[in-house]
Amino acid sequence: MRIALSALLLTALLVFPGVLPNTPGHLGSLVETALPWFGLGVPLLLAWAAVRRSLKGVAFALVPAVAWAVLFGPGIVSFAEPGTGRTDFQVLTLNVGGDRTAPRDVSRDVLATDADVVALQKVPRQAMEAYEEELRGTYPHHAVGDTLGLWSRYPLREVEKLDLGGAWPHAIRAVARTPVGDTAVYAVRLPSVRVTFDKGFAVARRDASADRLRERIARDPTRRVVLLGDLNGSLRDRGLAPLTHGLRPADDRAGRGLGFTWPAAFPVVRLDHVLVRGLASTGSTVLPDLGSDHRPVLTGLRAVGRKSLGLGTFSKEIEREEL
Repeated sequence: MRIALSALLLTALLVFPGVLPNTPGHLGSLVETALPWFGLGVPLLLAWAAVRRSLKGVAFALVPAVAWAVLFGPGIVSFAEPGTGRTDFQVLTLNVGGDRTAPRDVSRDVLATDADVVALQKVPRQAMEAYEEELRGTYPHHAVGDTLGLWSRYPLREVEKLDLGGAWPHAIRAVARTPVGDTAVYAVRLPSVRVTFDKGFAVARRDASADRLRERIARDPTRRVVLLGDLNGSLRDRGLAPLTHGLRPADDRAGRGLGFTWPAAFPVVRLDHVLVRGLASTGSTVLPDLGSDHRPVLTGLRAVGRKSLGLGTFSKEIEREEL
């Protein structure tokens, strides 16, 4: 009976984490962030049932196993959507880890990805000029704001630093003239979160900034939007739900695996994300450790609702958008 009750409680937690209260200490957000790891309860239940020599216990232990497989299995086997093979352009996001990395080394690895648009976060102010020097040959267009940098093969305009609360800008926005037309690109690093004994999961500042960012993106007039950055949380976390109401995770249908990015040496959670509107992902990959405490994410994108533009139709599409 105890095995059955434990199995049913674990299943309920996996399927309905939103019923957990977020007080005290944002408990619900913490559970949602760590949700994939609750699957470790399944082998513990199976071991318990084996010790008790209970076939019913094994049967009950398989219930949360099935729930976990339904929730997270598709991400592991990951079937791409039909027609996502062709990529119009690639984007890369990476938190460089402050002083953990050398600009020349990171830039070399970034160039090797062949990304078309690159968003770097947590760039030390004293290192920003070095990154600009290393990357300008491949990315002639760039915009920077405090510790954020955006590099692009495509022209950028309408560059602005976004005040999301706090002492420094947590995002910059620019419109890139990509092969599929004007695309608003956001380079983002939301405020950090901490787990402490006295305050629990401290996410209030991050959640407030995420809500401000949602408001800004909601009124963005550009049809296509790409958000690149360190959101300091899993997209299962209810605190980041506002961002997923109008944007779609790029790894939703075209990623592979659970996609953990932090800490880089042994990732246990995904903090780094690519979210899109008016675009679809053709593939999203978490790249190997580049020396930062975060791993980079490389994502291929294509336009939604039509075939990719060839050189002959590019100017015509731009003309239609500008009318």
